[in-house]
Amino acid sequence: MTLIDGKATSELIKQEIAAEVEARISRGEKRPHLAAILVGHDGGSETYVANKVKACEVCGFKSTLIRYEDDVTEEILLQKIKELNNDADVDGFIVQLPLPRHINEQHIIEAIDYRKDVDGFHPVNVGRMSIGLPCFVSATPAGILELLRRYDIHTSGKKCVILGRSNIVGKPMATLMMQKHVPGDATVTVCHSHSQNLVEECREADILIAAMGQPNFVKADMVKEGAVVIDVGTTRVPDATRKSGFKLTGDVKFDEVAPKCSFITPVPGGVGPMTICSLMMNTLKAAKHLF
Repeated sequence: MTLIDGKATSELIKQEIAAEVEARISRGEKRPHLAAILVGHDGGSETYVANKVKACEVCGFKSTLIRYEDDVTEEILLQKIKELNNDADVDGFIVQLPLPRHINEQHIIEAIDYRKDVDGFHPVNVGRMSIGLPCFVSATPAGILELLRRYDIHTSGKKCVILGRSNIVGKPMATLMMQKHVPGDATVTVCHSHSQNLVEECREADILIAAMGQPNFVKADMVKEGAVVIDVGTTRVPDATRKSGFKLTGDVKFDEVAPKCSFITPVPGGVGPMTICSLMMNTLKAAKHLF
């Protein structure tokens, strides 16, 4: 069994990006600039954005954090997005989700210029991805593809089962795994809470990608010998033995599943670090104006 180390892989990629940024600057080109809008004080979002700012420093990017309180109006957010769309110095920007209930997330996503949409959520990017055109791919699926590529995991013709159908992970992951490229070129099945014969489907998977947000959902009897298991789940589960009072738990019951696998990602330290790393890769892509 090989443990897929997302933390080490992401650090390596950030160093590669930093070297490319320094080369760009030595040629007199602009330093890539990522901006982030953060609304309110959600703990998870605060941590995530802080990690993004840190990653920008490592990669040699300029970063700007724009903060608003929970009661900000949709109009004010849309106005700020318009400013960022028109700011030539900003290569890419994100609006950290989730947003407060009184704000329509879809309005916000669609207001972002798709050429600066480094989160890959704009319908234009989603559409371009689905037909295989150059685009910004949402960060978690892009990070998973990068892990499969760097660990040289064979995907062509393999049966890939994806647990979960979210717009952020499940759907784009399914699209990418069936595209005619490597990693990809797989036979893809998407399972969700209403799927029948879910256990049987999982047992047939050469590659199992769990993104349901249900801690320890995937047990050993759902995984075939030699499978590749990618665990996207990160749920905070109470744990009195820890200083924080909780531990991050994946969708896969790691201790019992790992011995059956050829490759498996841990939680934490697997897919998570690659998500922020993918955002950095997308920002560099935005700075190059590739599309």
